[in-house]
Amino acid sequence: MFAEFGHFALVTAFAIAICQGMIPLYGYATQQDTLIATAKPLALLQGFALAVSFAVLTHGFLVHDFSIHYVANNSNLYLPWYFRMSAVWGAHEGSLLLWALILAGWGVAVSLFSRGIPEHMAAIVLSVMGMIGIGFIAFMLFTSNPFERLLPFAPANGKDLNPLLQDPGLIFHPPMLYMGYVGLSVAYAFAMAALIAGRLDATWARWSRPWTTIAWSFLTFGIALGSWWAYYELGWGGWWFWDPVENASLIPWLVATALMHSLAVTEKRGLFRSWTVLLAIAAFSLSLLGTFLVRSGVLTSVHAFANDPERGVFILGFLIVVIGGSLTLYAIRAAAVSEPGRFGWLSRESWLLFNNLMLTVLAVSVLLGTLYPLLVDAVGGGKVSVGPPFFNAVFVPLTAILVSFMVFGPLTSWQHMKDTRQYRPLIVAAIVSILVGALWPTQMLGDYSIASALGTVLALWLVLGTLLDIWQRRLEYGSAWVMARKVGAGFFGMWVAHIGVAVTVFGVAMVENHTEHRDVRMGPGDVQALGPYEVRFIQMESLQGPNYSSEMGTFEVWEGSRLYQAVTPEKRVYSASQMTMTEAAIDPGFTRDLYIALGEPLGDGDWAVRLSIKPFVDWIWGGSFLMGFGGIIAILDRRYRRARARQQQPVTPAEQATVV
Repeated sequence: MFAEFGHFALVTAFAIAICQGMIPLYGYATQQDTLIATAKPLALLQGFALAVSFAVLTHGFLVHDFSIHYVANNSNLYLPWYFRMSAVWGAHEGSLLLWALILAGWGVAVSLFSRGIPEHMAAIVLSVMGMIGIGFIAFMLFTSNPFERLLPFAPANGKDLNPLLQDPGLIFHPPMLYMGYVGLSVAYAFAMAALIAGRLDATWARWSRPWTTIAWSFLTFGIALGSWWAYYELGWGGWWFWDPVENASLIPWLVATALMHSLAVTEKRGLFRSWTVLLAIAAFSLSLLGTFLVRSGVLTSVHAFANDPERGVFILGFLIVVIGGSLTLYAIRAAAVSEPGRFGWLSRESWLLFNNLMLTVLAVSVLLGTLYPLLVDAVGGGKVSVGPPFFNAVFVPLTAILVSFMVFGPLTSWQHMKDTRQYRPLIVAAIVSILVGALWPTQMLGDYSIASALGTVLALWLVLGTLLDIWQRRLEYGSAWVMARKVGAGFFGMWVAHIGVAVTVFGVAMVENHTEHRDVRMGPGDVQALGPYEVRFIQMESLQGPNYSSEMGTFEVWEGSRLYQAVTPEKRVYSASQMTMTEAAIDPGFTRDLYIALGEPLGDGDWAVRLSIKPFVDWIWGGSFLMGFGGIIAILDRRYRRARARQQQPVTPAEQATVV
């Protein structure tokens, strides 16, 4: 009966979501405060019901309740308890339940932390989120029920969780990614509420901005964790390979980045209102499109959860309703929106607009490359694939242009920059960046690389430009202590995030252009040179894990006459599925990773072995986490706390000086 209780909680959540989506909105339309006041209690109740449902499914995994079809398909008696916990969201049905739970969690957060927002606006926001909840819970109940039973003949043992997912990455990556994906629904709900209420002004942007920023930070962390997981788990040492599902998370991240910057202009100057709303709609719609790609099976991916046309049609219909309804409301309301104020070509507004356009072009480019195989197949052109050459040829130059101009925005005044002397120190920064960038590849492994030099120039240029902005503000306020108190957390978050971009750009340039890689045949006793090291194959031994058998190799890495490190890559065969997985051995370092992975046995005790030195690869994820951490810092800005107290009061000219 326990599973039925979880299903009942899910049905209850569905009923509550319908009430949450309809009653407060009807109350707003008829100006009935009593109905408007139901929004927050309904959001709390929906969160509680989904938490109960999720807890019941988790209990099913922990106690091996194989009468539940989903548990039987994704667990067995030998799966360690921590992987049984993460298996709850390791496949299609459970991941949808996690998605719905996180969506309800965001609704609870809005309910609890929206005291500074007028009651009717908060009610509309929660009503929109309730409508989104209706779609996802209906998807589960009618096509993807996680509590479906295998009665009366429940198996004595289950199948297995996909061995690729039996990794700590499953514990952290999907929840973090979903927090970002689903968090964009809050920005979308605020945009819809502003359209419904006819309040496309700076006040709406101030309410929406911290929610958008925190969702962007979670999405950044989630993408970084997924990239790192693929790097060490898939056995080939790549950190990104333009897989459709990887692209499905990158595209909304690019649009959400543009949205954050556009909200800054809308909050500060009241400009870009229509554009900001469109970006909010696009960011959430693209997260739904990613869900469609992952679960419909229309594109082949190592990350795909399901291959079921019926499910795909449901999500596609939901996506059409969301986009169509949003754009219809936008068409009705946005025509009456005026854009107050003007700005010159040389102004912070112009640079942020350029930033927005470049990020949008990047997102559209990746989207077209991802969907192109579908379009060709739909018109009878057969099966085609779009791989890294296309994406690199388009994405890299556009990113280089974007990074080149990121420096100018913070150094430029709002409306119009009358004195361009603030740009003069950038001449020195450019000279230093070019000289250092041109010389740096000579210190790296392999041949001289123009791409590596360009990446170094861009990264150093962005760091120096950010430090220059910090220095100029210090001079403006007289001391670092006064500056720290006056500028606000928003500026500190921006600086940290921009430096994070530079660190990631540098890491990508180094690992893509200076990786030393060798695929060799080795047996015990063999020695191979790898950069400044010698890799010695010592022995192979057989091990027995909790639900797999393993062949583990021991390799010693020598630096001259000194034993530097011993590492142990594995080749695992999982008992239930008989799937083979490669567990690479990685010796991480600040300036490089040593990467050793076993391939296939070649006979006579020899193995195919992949040896790599990957310079600065960890900087890719370090920079990504700096970006996300910058977003966390930014939402601590004191003006958001003031906004709660003042509610609808506009930003005064004095306060505008501190707005990022």
